[in-house]
Amino acid sequence: MSRPRVHVTGAVPAAIAAAIAESFDTVSDPSDAEGILALISTRIDDGYLAAAGPQLRIVANYGVGVDNIDLPAAAVRGIVVTNTPDVLTETTAELAIALTLSLLRRVAEGDRFLRAGKPWGFGLEFMLGEGLRGKQFAIVGPGRIGRATARLAEAFGAEPLYAGRGELAGVLPRADVVSIHTPLTAETRHLIDKEALALLRPTAVLVNTARGAIVDEQALVAALREGRLAGAALDVYEHEPAVTAELLTFENVVLTPHLGSATCATREAMGMSAVSALRSLLLEGRRPGNTVGQ
Repeated sequence: MSRPRVHVTGAVPAAIAAAIAESFDTVSDPSDAEGILALISTRIDDGYLAAAGPQLRIVANYGVGVDNIDLPAAAVRGIVVTNTPDVLTETTAELAIALTLSLLRRVAEGDRFLRAGKPWGFGLEFMLGEGLRGKQFAIVGPGRIGRATARLAEAFGAEPLYAGRGELAGVLPRADVVSIHTPLTAETRHLIDKEALALLRPTAVLVNTARGAIVDEQALVAALREGRLAGAALDVYEHEPAVTAELLTFENVVLTPHLGSATCATREAMGMSAVSALRSLLLEGRRPGNTVGQ
């Protein structure tokens, strides 16, 4: 008896490859596939879905964000789209706090300083930074990851503030730290633009572990260059994997290469969630519980 055919759009951990091989036949061409396991770096747009053919029934995204998938185009074709919620919540929240502390306590800057071989000695006013205690910690997008980040920030003594899209004007002027956790949609693209950045105090910092295009990088660079923002910590970029060159020149900017979910356990759990969705629909005829937007 033939098994369902699945196309995987990129390299996956060995455990996930084994789980796929256990249940499915893998195919190199999506036009032969009934299911696709899609990495978030693969753009699944209308053209991709049209070329894949009418036999395609499900796209299981290897990530919680689905901005790489044209959801309306999938819905028109009756293609189920799933994501991997919950399993990366705490891991991404940890990175948001790690980036915040690295920025405030000048960890990355200090690392660069020592690696450059610059002379130094202990001094009471040498490389002074800031702590989280007493800070107003604004969460833009208070979903699963945003609220998990808020709990960690609160454990360090910060006071969480929550802001949806329509609440920025009331929250940003009060914030010491602004941490971005909203999904990327047409409505949230450049949500943090020149006008939003102008609401921040010059002592505030911006942290983004969500999606790069939520922040207008050119507006961010201008705010940093003009001293209207105390710093930024970014894990995601507007034109990822490209990074706006001027961001690399600022000492008060911490940059990481999209590591939000990057622990071995989390990446494996994400993959197993995607495989489970494929099995539910293609082997058991059940609609997966982590279906998105339909």
